[in-house]
Amino acid sequence: MGELSVWHWLIVIGVFVLLFGAKRLPDAARSLGRSSRILKAELRADAPEPAPATPPASAPADREQAGAGDHPEHRPAPGQQETRAVAPHPE
Repeated sequence: MGELSVWHWLIVIGVFVLLFGAKRLPDAARSLGRSSRILKAELRADAPEPAPATPPASAPADREQAGAGDHPEHRPAPGQQETRAVAPHPE
């Protein structure tokens, strides 16, 4: 007597279809899914982020202080002129 059989579930589904209509039920389910995704995303955003790991010990201190232009890959090849993007001065 305490169990819900297949007939009970069919009656409950039939009542929902009669009350809300067949068109509104998929829209309501879609809206419920979107709301649950938003809730999960907000909960993840509010969670504290783990502390960052210590920096690798293999990086030399002088390299950390050097600018990006000092890196060998960023230097122009011999015989080439260095190009940089320069914003025009307002006059």
